[in-house]
Amino acid sequence: MNIWKIITGTAHAFFVLVPRPRPRFPSEKDRGRGRGRGTRTKDDLGDRGSAGFLIRLPVPMVRLIAVAWLVTGGIGIGLAAAAPSGGSTNEAAAVEWPIFRGNAQLAGVASGALPEKLALLWNFKTGEAIKSSAVIGRGRVFIGSNDNKLYALNLRDGGKLWEFNAGDRVEAPPLIVDDLVVVGTLKGTLFAVDAATGKARWQYETGGKIMGSANWIPGPGNQGKRILVGSYDNVMHCVAAATGKVVWTYETGNYINGAPAVSDGKTVFGGCDALVHVVSVADGKEIAKIEAGAYIAGSAAMVGDRVYVGHYEGQLICVDLSQKKIAWQYGSPNGGAPFFASPAVGADRVVAGSRDQSVHCVARKDGAKLWTFRTRGDVDSSPVICGDKVVVGSTDGRLYLLSLGEGRELWSYEIGAPITGSPAVAGGIVVVGTEDGRVYAFGRK
Repeated sequence: MNIWKIITGTAHAFFVLVPRPRPRFPSEKDRGRGRGRGTRTKDDLGDRGSAGFLIRLPVPMVRLIAVAWLVTGGIGIGLAAAAPSGGSTNEAAAVEWPIFRGNAQLAGVASGALPEKLALLWNFKTGEAIKSSAVIGRGRVFIGSNDNKLYALNLRDGGKLWEFNAGDRVEAPPLIVDDLVVVGTLKGTLFAVDAATGKARWQYETGGKIMGSANWIPGPGNQGKRILVGSYDNVMHCVAAATGKVVWTYETGNYINGAPAVSDGKTVFGGCDALVHVVSVADGKEIAKIEAGAYIAGSAAMVGDRVYVGHYEGQLICVDLSQKKIAWQYGSPNGGAPFFASPAVGADRVVAGSRDQSVHCVARKDGAKLWTFRTRGDVDSSPVICGDKVVVGSTDGRLYLLSLGEGRELWSYEIGAPITGSPAVAGGIVVVGTEDGRVYAFGRK
């Protein structure tokens, strides 16, 4: 292959400056209706009304300019332009939040860093309130809505790629598994949808509402991946990812609200039976049951041999799996308000939101209080730790960015509608759904 032909083309080479399209400014219908709702002005977008030019240059000059372009990083620029996140191909591969809370352990920790102040990048309107949480992968955002639909949006600009009608409200967060998006509905149906096209691959019926995210596990040998999902039929279901056929079921004593955490051949979850269940993923057999003290509305995080979860009577607990007992517990200081949010587990601290309107941070080793941050509403949105910051929403209609070290507010954005879903954080972008039916994306401006 002749590189000069690639660079210069034929003997009559041209450089073309292509005119960029003028922006379509949002109408009042498109815009938010409150301060900080993402309206854009010409100053925000820059003047994109430049004219185009066509310049004919001799081939030797084209070659000289091409060499300079290569030396100064033109190849890298070209690769960056192809990356979904606008970064390098390595960075693009890292733009993933494929499951509620970010990974199979449900730890709620994102890689990379966030700036001290975020800017609105885009927003997208669905037909009803959003209680689902977004996931990110394949350059796309996937999120459910109470309009009975699962949406796929372009991560770059929020444009709708497809929508899937699930037949009932989708409050559970989706799960990305290979080329599938798996999500449950309040009717109790678990769907697997093609991530590229939005076409249904299979569906599986449980006997009750599906409120929490699914998770996945590798099957033994060459049997393929499996999907785990809990339901209000009191059962944890394990089905084949390829077909949706049942592999095993594990019955509990009451509703299962949250997602199952997976690590080291075990899955851990709580429910309205006030127990932390530890189950073998190979065959669905019980390993242990630990009394939590009250029913569990959120999802547990499993990091190493410890499990962290809050419950309805205002306690955040840490369970030692090796000893099968509670290692420590931290009580909400404002009347025992419930923990509905799932905790984020960092290197040395745990952060959780409560219905006492506060975000709580405690020491991971013993549950000692480190700080609290007070919002103006319940914190059912599960916080995410990213570097030295915490991002979390509240029913007061604000998205907050806090310092992890001391809980100081660094930035907030007034959306004006309750946030009960949890942020997805990947590649420096924060995506969250709100009860005004919109999906918002924030990042570095």
